[in-house]
Parts: sequence; C-alpha cells; structure tokens
Amino acid sequence: MKNPVITLFKRGNKKLLIFGSLILLFPIIFAYFSNSLVENTSNEKTFSSISELPYNKVGMVLGTAKYRAQGGINLYFKYRINAAVQLYESGKIEFILVSGDNSTKYYNEPEAFKQELIKRGVPADKIFLDYAGFRTLDSVVRAMKVFGQKKITIVSQKFHNERAIYLAEHYGVEAIGFNAKDVSKNYGFKTQLREYFARSKAVLDVIFNVEPKFLGEPIRIN
Repeated sequence: MKNPVITLFKRGNKKLLIFGSLILLFPIIFAYFSNSLVENTSNEKTFSSISELPYNKVGMVLGTAKYRAQGGINLYFKYRINAAVQLYESGKIEFILVSGDNSTKYYNEPEAFKQELIKRGVPADKIFLDYAGFRTLDSVVRAMKVFGQKKITIVSQKFHNERAIYLAEHYGVEAIGFNAKDVSKNYGFKTQLREYFARSKAVLDVIFNVEPKFLGEPIRIN
C-alpha cells in the first residue's frame, strides 16, 4: 500500500516543477511574441533603397555613442551619419532631428552627431537636437509632443527602426524607417542580443502606456 504522504509529496513536487518551468519559460515566450509583434507592425515600413523611400519633412536620427568603449569609431554612429546625409542630399528630408542621450555634461550624443553632420555639409540651421532622447520611446514621443512631428522618417539600423516604428504607431506618430547600413554579426552580437529583449520592454511600455522621462516647451522645426 502506497504511503499517502509520499504520494502527496510527489504530486506537490511535480506541480512545483511545472510551475517553476512555466516561470522560466515565460520570458522566452514573451520575448518571441514581442519580436513577432514588432516585426509585423513595422512590416513594409522600413526602406533600404533611397528611391523607394517616401518624402517626409523631418528625418530623426536615433543617437548612439561616437566611439566604442574598446576604442575607435562606433560603426553604428558612422553608418547613421552616412544614411542621414544621403537622405538630406537626395531631398527625401529637409531637416534632421538628432535624438539622443545627454544625461551628463561629459556625454552628448546629439552634439556629436551635429558636428559630424556639419562636417559632411549639412547646414547647421537644418539640424535640430533633442537632448532628452534617453530611450527610443522618449525619442519617438518627444518628436511629436515637443517637436510637433506627426509624420517622420526614422534613421537607424533596421532592427532599431522596427522597434521605433512599433512605438511610434502606438503613440500616434506616422513613421517610416530608412535603414542605415548594418554591422557584421560578430561586431554587433551584444547589441542584437540586447535588442531581442528590448522589444519585450517596448511591448510592456505600450501595455502600460509609459511616457518619456521629460517633455518640455514646444520647439518648432522650420
């Protein structure tokens, strides 16, 4: 005859094991769901060909550091600069809004982009800076609520554009993306891994209708 205490103990352990497995699997399942949702939402809204890209008055470049921690130029920065200059010179945009992190006086993504764009021939009065683009969500929402843009072309690598467009659609911005050249898999492995889970955070931000850290007085682009 089976001991009822041992039987209950085994059943309890089995349920605990199932429950624990579900807890461990949930982040992976949610990440997969989030990535699918982001990709489906941004489908056919990102462009790699300049000739196929529709016109928008403003192109918003999403910021990143100019230099790598290991030394040398950050290729994400370099390729976004190239893409923004290409858009401006081809007449697909009239103004460039650079949105990035300026959380300390020693770190200023927008200013680094501005100086490089000016070196590449973009007039200073065609460049506007958003110093409070701490996250992609902040950049997208501030583009509308601070800089008055309901339609915009986002400039970054494709994986980043897709997430930005997903956020833009929720917050009422009609956005398309121009894909800057991507980096090699080895070069961008850590970034791509972070992006996979950043999409989960983006979906949660939409679910909870998270707002930017700062807004502020309107700035007119013209």
